[in-house]
Amino acid sequence: MLSFRTQGYNGYGVQYSPYFDNKIAVATAANYGLVGNGRLFILNINPQGIIGEQISWETQDGLFDLAWSEIHENQVVAASGDGSIKLFDITVGQFPIMNWKEHQREVFSVRWNLVDKANFVSSSWDGTMKIWSPQRQESLLTLSAPTSDNKVAPVGTAKPQLSHQPQHQQQQINTANCIYSASFSPHSPSQIISCNGSSQIQMWDIRAPKPLQLQYVAHRGLETLSCDWNKYKSTVIASAGTDKSVRIWDLRMISKLDQPYSPISNTHIRGPTPLNELLGHQFAVRRVQWSPHDSKELVSTSYDMTARIWRDESDERARFLNTKQGGMTGVFGHHKEFVIGCDYSLWGEPGWVATTGWDEMVYVWDSKRL
Repeated sequence: MLSFRTQGYNGYGVQYSPYFDNKIAVATAANYGLVGNGRLFILNINPQGIIGEQISWETQDGLFDLAWSEIHENQVVAASGDGSIKLFDITVGQFPIMNWKEHQREVFSVRWNLVDKANFVSSSWDGTMKIWSPQRQESLLTLSAPTSDNKVAPVGTAKPQLSHQPQHQQQQINTANCIYSASFSPHSPSQIISCNGSSQIQMWDIRAPKPLQLQYVAHRGLETLSCDWNKYKSTVIASAGTDKSVRIWDLRMISKLDQPYSPISNTHIRGPTPLNELLGHQFAVRRVQWSPHDSKELVSTSYDMTARIWRDESDERARFLNTKQGGMTGVFGHHKEFVIGCDYSLWGEPGWVATTGWDEMVYVWDSKRL
């Protein structure tokens, strides 16, 4: 296990470089992201296994996520609490080389298009997602789901309540329309999945006349905080939420928006039945990610201060038999605060994972040796 302390800054996002096996980017925020500056770290792992800082940039607001560019080895895009998105270049110190400001609230996720590679998607508390190109000052497309202003707010709320309002006012904030995560499919240049505070998962196709293709309740009406595509199965995704569970879904099982009602329709208040449900976390699950090396392995991070490795042995061909197979294979418990970000290494032996959290620590560890 390797470690690095982002002193004075609490970790939110971490990602390995897709170009170098020894380079990691970390998005952080001061004062737990409630108020204050942010800092983007670029870290190097030397041959002796020591992690050191190559370069870092301080920002005026906290950073909540980041993504390495798929077209430029030195560039990283970061999501900021002031609604802006910034593009940094390792060869350019002090300031970002691009700054976009269209979102009206905190930006919670940025993900690069892994197929087209020319654009990336952001999601925000303002209830919108935007598609961006590094070559343009304005967004290419804005997507927004039907709002839940007229619906009852979800029972659970994701903590922390990230807001720049005074603490006593935060209880009044409605997170139902907050889009916590959005990511392009690794199998298609136009498909996106997203999840929000209304417990919903949405699937989009940005090339379709009506981009919203699928929408359903994923976590029993509680907030859905994270979702990710399986890297080997184009219709399988994982989601995580405040109900403490990680759930596996086959999108072929979910009724499309233009299809008539079925027993597993998206209109059901509790949502359809997942292909598998992985239980073990004691508090809300903040992030989930599939392994790039194994179609059945995934990692999750949680407010219970752990990261966990899971094995999904569900069989979509036997989905109606309701046989839930697989489960937790390891627990990483070195963090002393909420664990927020995680990422699998694309390099070397399969199983290396980086995690970061509110304890100001970045850990690199082997999931095969837990």
